Amino acid sequence: MKFVDEATIIVEAGKGGHGCLSFRREKYVPKGGPDGGDGGDGGSVYLEADSALNTLIDYRFQRKHKAENGQPGSGRNCTGIKGDDLVLPVPVGTTVVDMDTHEVLGDLTRAGERLKVAQAGFHGLGNTRFKSSVNRAPRQTTKGSEGELRNLRLELKVLADVGLLGMPNAGKSTFIRSVSAARPKVADYPFTTLVPNLGVVSVQAHQSFVIADIPGLIEGAAEGAGLGIRFLKHLVRTRLLLHLVDVAPYDGSSPVESVRAIEHELEKFSETLAGRERWLVLNKVDMVSEEDREAHCQAIIDELEWKGPVFSISALSGEGTKPLTQAVMRWIEDQAQEEAENPEFAEREAARRRQMDEEARARIEAERQIRREARQDDDDDDFDDDDYDVEVVYAPE
Repeated sequence: MKFVDEATIIVEAGKGGHGCLSFRREKYVPKGGPDGGDGGDGGSVYLEADSALNTLIDYRFQRKHKAENGQPGSGRNCTGIKGDDLVLPVPVGTTVVDMDTHEVLGDLTRAGERLKVAQAGFHGLGNTRFKSSVNRAPRQTTKGSEGELRNLRLELKVLADVGLLGMPNAGKSTFIRSVSAARPKVADYPFTTLVPNLGVVSVQAHQSFVIADIPGLIEGAAEGAGLGIRFLKHLVRTRLLLHLVDVAPYDGSSPVESVRAIEHELEKFSETLAGRERWLVLNKVDMVSEEDREAHCQAIIDELEWKGPVFSISALSGEGTKPLTQAVMRWIEDQAQEEAENPEFAEREAARRRQMDEEARARIEAERQIRREARQDDDDDDFDDDDYDVEVVYAPE
């Protein structure tokens, strides 16, 4: 199957049924009068977060979705049947944006949460409604109103507490395998991770957090190099970023330059995201001799002039991973407690997330434009379809 984190759809609510024009005519009943019933309301369109889904692939094949129309009224004061609502399941973490107004309609972050995205049309009135003492045989009715029509963009962002940053082959997938039950692909070549992976890290009983591994970045990602920067949007919901760096890269590249390249791409993507709390994790320290290890790591820290927390680990052997996950758990709990006790802090965090969302949306759209302009054939402009998806094959281990 394909991991698809964006889709555009058209939703249309059902229109209301028309009111009925009818008069009661029965044998031996000389004074019949009006008996036209009202129409039924149309059906609305809802999106519902479903924890069983993790991709928007279904909405790439069926883009138009319409709720049922309301039925017209009939004689004998019979009201038309209401149209059924249409409920579309989407993955948890889906943001809904109106493409015409660029308004964010909602963010579905909890399983079972519903969002109305198209209002149903209202019913028309039958002629019975217009009967009065001076209008005994009304011929007025009203028509049902049209249902709302909307062009929507669905944007999926994975829900995680911690996000991993780093160059390809920095050891992010190995790290997430080491500290959680997730089993992303690991290999000795770049870009083995093609889609975001989630893992639940259990520190101890009743203490756990979710960690997200995204495909690695390279220099020039903001201009479309490698897999680009589109997967960075999955980090805007995280509280903490772990920046993994290979201290002994096999190609002889500089770990310091690798860190600076990622920082540069992160700033171009979203200055707000770049300002998030970020810890430096020096990985693959087992590739350096024990005598030189401390001096080697300290040289990297000094050259970067790093002021934040630093951890030295080996994701492959598990060395140093436990102190790191324990520190992350304490930091997340402190942040959650601060949000619960300080409404102003919680509001600042919410505003920061909204700002990151806006910056990410603008940057991804700019990247799309760059890719479109790079094409020679204008007729091949199908960026939103299959040329930017990733094929995910599930195979038994």
